[in-house]
Amino acid sequence: GDFLSRLTDQFQDLSPNEQKLCAFLRLNLNTKDVSNLMGISLRGVEVARYRLRKKLELEKGQNLSKFILEY
Repeated sequence: GDFLSRLTDQFQDLSPNEQKLCAFLRLNLNTKDVSNLMGISLRGVEVARYRLRKKLELEKGQNLSKFILEY
């Protein structure tokens, strides 16, 4: 329930699209599903995931989806 509010409290500089991507990752959707829902290419989702990983300051080997699911 309060996933997005906790996320935005800790990471204030997330854009609305990045928050949406986090929500889709929380639903455990794959890249193809996310691209269809967001209306962007598969490559666009990969770039968005890369940028989100940098904003969340994740380590090199840390899995973004696992981080979001455990958050």
